[in-house]
Amino acid sequence: MEHDNLLAINVWLAGRSYRIRIKPEEEEAVRLAIKQADNQLAEMRTQYAGKDDQDFLAMVLLTYATESVTDQPSNTSVRLELKKMIDKLDYVLKDPL
Repeated sequence: MEHDNLLAINVWLAGRSYRIRIKPEEEEAVRLAIKQADNQLAEMRTQYAGKDDQDFLAMVLLTYATESVTDQPSNTSVRLELKKMIDKLDYVLKDPL
């Protein structure tokens, strides 16, 4: 079963503990993402006093979602460019000299 290979870890975000199950190969990336989000929360706490963690979490989520959406076109263009390069390499390698 797919869930058997998942690793259960505890992560802290905004002063709260969350138990999540992830693929073992994703652990480093997840921990880095949590650290970055927590750092961003700390920055927002200093910039926007008087708000609660729910507000900060919503702002961090919005920031990450916006970055994800705005980065997609560039990721797509990079993938297309890489595909073109791979196709050219395939053509050159298949062409008898």
